[in-house]
Amino acid sequence: MPLTDDIRACRLCAPRFAATASRHAPRPVPWFEPGARVLIVGQAPGMRVHETGIPFNDRSGDRLRDWLGVDRETFYDTARIAILPMAFCFPGYDAKGGDLPPPAICAETWRDAALAQIGPVPLTLLVGGYSQRWHLGPAAKRAGVTRTVAGWRDHAPGVFPLPHPSWRNTGWLKKNPWFEAELLPVLRTRVKEVL
Repeated sequence: MPLTDDIRACRLCAPRFAATASRHAPRPVPWFEPGARVLIVGQAPGMRVHETGIPFNDRSGDRLRDWLGVDRETFYDTARIAILPMAFCFPGYDAKGGDLPPPAICAETWRDAALAQIGPVPLTLLVGGYSQRWHLGPAAKRAGVTRTVAGWRDHAPGVFPLPHPSWRNTGWLKKNPWFEAELLPVLRTRVKEVL
């Protein structure tokens, strides 16, 4: 059975999700295959992704595709772009309606095998703090998302740390105009080169 089928069948977090405010069942959304040219490392699916089974199938995805300069067809071509979040399932909402963090057990269980199956990629995008801390280590934890993204030149051209494209980060984008003015043009060029 392919690894993606094993991941789709995973129910490790069923009790954890049943205890959340959303009381949902697991629905892992793996979206990758060997040989992809771009690896997008996100946080975890949101409720809309949970409902549709398609990663970044929301306004965040629209913004991310704009950042990359790709259309939906290219974005969802698993032979070209692999999407590997830190957790494959929607983690649920807390009592205040906020997204819960991705359960660590998901990455501990599946991440190494998934990365090995995808193989080496010329471009990795680290979307948000969870992915940056996993891939860049303690320095990213100490720096936080803003400083890590601001230091993007230290990791380019193979890795680009990015903020999460959520509408909640619109204020962050306004406070950090260098992101759109300096980072995005280089990122779009790099995406075009590797695809």
